[in-house]
Amino acid sequence: MIRLEHITKEFSSKNKKVTAVNDVSLHIKKGEIYGIIGFSGAGKSTLVRCINLLEMPTAGRVYYNHKELTSAGEKELRTARQKMGMIFQQFNLLEQRSVLENICYPLELAKMPKKERTSRAKELLALVDMEEKAKAYPSQLSGGQKQRTAIARALATNPSVLLCDEATSALDPITTRSILALLKKINETLGVTIVIISHEMRVVEQICDRVSVMSNGVIQESGEVKEVFLNPKSETARRLILPDKDEAGSDAGRNRIRIAFDGQSSFEPVIATLVLECNTKVNILGANTENIGGRAYGQMLIELPEDEEKKNLVRDFLKRNQIHFEEGGNGA
Repeated sequence: MIRLEHITKEFSSKNKKVTAVNDVSLHIKKGEIYGIIGFSGAGKSTLVRCINLLEMPTAGRVYYNHKELTSAGEKELRTARQKMGMIFQQFNLLEQRSVLENICYPLELAKMPKKERTSRAKELLALVDMEEKAKAYPSQLSGGQKQRTAIARALATNPSVLLCDEATSALDPITTRSILALLKKINETLGVTIVIISHEMRVVEQICDRVSVMSNGVIQESGEVKEVFLNPKSETARRLILPDKDEAGSDAGRNRIRIAFDGQSSFEPVIATLVLECNTKVNILGANTENIGGRAYGQMLIELPEDEEKKNLVRDFLKRNQIHFEEGGNGA
């Protein structure tokens, strides 16, 4: 559906040239939720703006439904952009308009009659559970309600693609989960392809089908979320996924094992069972696990005892229960 071929974007000033995106190629399939993740300054936001040509690439080609947009005329480009909704971290709502009027705004620009655009806006208010806030103004809304309004506005023109640029970064964890659940619902019920830009691995874990890891304007690795999570190949991916070094301690330590939970039942007491079955104590150095729909996702860094026999018992337990782990930086 969306194909980027060797996209480069440079920004020039009097004194220097900055390459924000450097020779990036990727393919986003129709109907999937695709994540692009990286730290601040990686080039993620510039890349997503190259998809709808809000930023014209310095080099490379952008294809949407097999049509090349980088050489398209203004009319054709405008039509393509109408099929690509976009939501932002700071919501970008019009403060002097009500929630209903904000959703109607892109339909006004499209010259849709007032009765039809009002009807469409009310449909979208129901979709995002905001019917009771139709007459409210942005200043009267919580962050989550503002983002729901922004999502409804982005869907007003019936887009086939929704571009989300750090859409949950300004929200608390509980609200983030509710917004991600809403995006998943939109993807499943409306068939909208979603591209999510984030610096948080937990966002990608919860919602995305595939992910690309970006650093310094370059895609360092891509693949299914589960595969990248279980076997991170790049240093950037490992830093995004592994527990914080400050939390886990600065020394790697040969007795440390990273356990990755990729969908085990959250009702299974894995560590407690390990301790009882192996008759050994383990020290939990760091963890970032979440319960998503009754399943456990995330990872835990544990320190094993010095005794080699005890360590082998722990390894055997993890293998027997099909729990992915790695030690010394190598997958097991």
